[in-house]
Amino acid sequence: MAALASTFFSSTPKISRCSSSNPLTKFSVAKSNRLNLISPIVVSAVREKFVLNSELWNEESSSSSSSSHNSLKKLVDTFFVVCASVALSVSVFVTDVDSASAFVVTPQRKLQTDELATVRLFQENTPSVVYITNLASRQDAFTLDVLEVPQGSGSGFVWDAQGHIVTNYHVIRGASDLKVTLADQSTYDAKVVGFDQDKDVAVLSIDAPKDKLRPIPIGVSADLLVGQKVYAIGNPFGLDHTLTTGVISGLRREISSAATGRPIQDVIQTDAAINPGNSGGPLLDSAGNLIGINTAIYSPSGASSGVGFSIPVDTVSGIVDQLVKFGKVTRPILGIKFAPDQSVEQLGVSGVLVLDAPPNGPAGKAGLRSTKRDTYGRLILGDVITSVNGKKVSNGSDLYRILDQCKVGESVIVEVLRGDHIEKIPVTLEPKPDES
Repeated sequence: MAALASTFFSSTPKISRCSSSNPLTKFSVAKSNRLNLISPIVVSAVREKFVLNSELWNEESSSSSSSSHNSLKKLVDTFFVVCASVALSVSVFVTDVDSASAFVVTPQRKLQTDELATVRLFQENTPSVVYITNLASRQDAFTLDVLEVPQGSGSGFVWDAQGHIVTNYHVIRGASDLKVTLADQSTYDAKVVGFDQDKDVAVLSIDAPKDKLRPIPIGVSADLLVGQKVYAIGNPFGLDHTLTTGVISGLRREISSAATGRPIQDVIQTDAAINPGNSGGPLLDSAGNLIGINTAIYSPSGASSGVGFSIPVDTVSGIVDQLVKFGKVTRPILGIKFAPDQSVEQLGVSGVLVLDAPPNGPAGKAGLRSTKRDTYGRLILGDVITSVNGKKVSNGSDLYRILDQCKVGESVIVEVLRGDHIEKIPVTLEPKPDES
C-alpha cells in the first residue's frame, strides 16, 4: 500500500516546453507529454493490483474464512479505482499552461464580399491619384526676397502613360509653380498643357518614369443611374489618398464655372463626402472606372454636407483630347453680352436680351441689334433671342447648352424678337478670341 501511494502521489514529472510556432506541432508534443506522464502511473497501478490479487488468492486458498477475504478484496478494488481516477485527473488538468495555450488560435479577420470589393477598388486605383500643390510667388516686405508660398492644394489623376495629369482649373488658378506628388510620395514639377475655364478642367504634364504612371481606367457617364454606388478618392484637407463612398443622388444637374460663371450642364450629384482638397479627384463606379471629376460642393460651412458635384467623364474626355492636341479648347460663340435672366423676366419676355453685339463679332456681323439709349435717354431694347436652330431659348443656360453642341464655323439660324415681330438671322459661329 505504501508503494502504491508513493507511486500515485509522488512529484509530477516536468513536461518539456514546445518552442515550435506551429500550433499543430505544439499540440502533438503536448499530447505526447501527457501520454508519457500517464503511462508509468497506469502500468504501476496495474502491477500493484496484480500483486495484491495474487497475495489475496494465496491467502484464500490457505484460509477457511472466505467471507472476510472477499470483503478485503472489494475494499482494495475500490481503493484502486479511486487512486487511478485521481492520478488521471491530475495528469490531464494539472499540467503546464503552455500546452493548453497551443489550442488558442487567433482567427483571421473575415471581410464581407462588398468590403473586399471596396478594398480591392481602392488598392487598384490609388496609384492613379495624385496630390497637387499650388505655389505662388510672394515678395518679402523687408528683405524683398521672392518666395514660393503654397496657396492651395487639390487632387488629380493620371490620364495616360505620357505623364498627363487631369484636374480642375480652380486647383491651379493663379499658380506660379505646381508640384505633383504620386502615390509613392515622389514629387515632380508640373507644366500646364492647357485649361478650359468654362468647364473647370485643366491638364498638366510631368516628366516621370513610365513605371510610376498608372493611367486610370476611363468609363462612360451616359448610362449612369440614380442610386448606383460611387467612390471618391482624393486628398481632403491635405490627407492624401482618402476614400469616401456614396451613391449617385441626381443626374443632369447644372452648376456654374468658378472662373467664368458659365454653366456646366449634365453634372453628376453624389452624397459621397467631398471636402476642400478633393477637387480634381476621380469619381469611380463600382468597377473602378472613371465617371467624373469631383469639382464642387453645396455647403454653407465649406465642408461636406452630402451634396457634391462631379463633371461627367463624357464631357471631360472631349476637353482633354483638345487640350492635349492643341493646348486649348475651341468653343464656338455668338459674340454677344446678354442681360441677367432676372432682368428679362421683369420685362415679361422669355428669351435672351442682347445688351451688346460688337460689330467685329459673329452676331454684330450678322446684324443683331444691341440695347441702347436714344438722344432723350430712353432705353431702346435690343434683339431678344428666342431660339437657335429651332431649339427654344428661355435663358442664358439654354443658349450655352445649344452652343456647346455646335462647332466653330457652323452657320446657325438665330430667331429674335425685334420690336413686335420675329426675325430669323443666319450667324456663322466663331471661336472665342481669348480662349487658351
